[in-house]
Amino acid sequence: MAVDRDHVLRSAAALLTRKSTATMDEVAKAAGISRATLHRQFAGRDALVRALEALGIAECEAALDAAGLDEGPASDAVRRLVREIEPAAALLAFLYTENQLFEGEEQNAGWTRIDDRVSALFRRGQESGEFRIDLTPAWLTEAVYGLLASGAWAVSEGRVAAKDFTYMIVELLLGGALRREES
Repeated sequence: MAVDRDHVLRSAAALLTRKSTATMDEVAKAAGISRATLHRQFAGRDALVRALEALGIAECEAALDAAGLDEGPASDAVRRLVREIEPAAALLAFLYTENQLFEGEEQNAGWTRIDDRVSALFRRGQESGEFRIDLTPAWLTEAVYGLLASGAWAVSEGRVAAKDFTYMIVELLLGGALRREES
């Protein structure tokens, strides 16, 4: 019987986003396969996390495309971005905590593409006068990642209602990023 790799990855993502310390045995059980079958697909946890990283990058890029970052006011594009990326936020939060994978290595080119696109959105908002110019696009990009991860964790732990995810992130981010009229 062929193993559905996408099913295994999504099962692993669902488990690891709730329990980042889950063992490969627990991942296999969550996917409904044996540990041996899991190891035939992924040689170990590092290989599994690398595959989850590729999935996360693909989901982020799809969300960026769907959000239409170059359309309309930048603040509206930020709202669309957060809404579109919400389904992948828990996976991204897990990957965000797995940053030790990058120690001593260059950043995956996929993350660089994503960073560039999100930074360009914030730069566009600054150039149009919509966003503050005293916060760099790189910092605003990191801030949105941190808020997405925090929001995903808060929702998964039941501290925040899932229906409030987009609203809370956008309001906090834009409340701090919007240029204030000088009096």
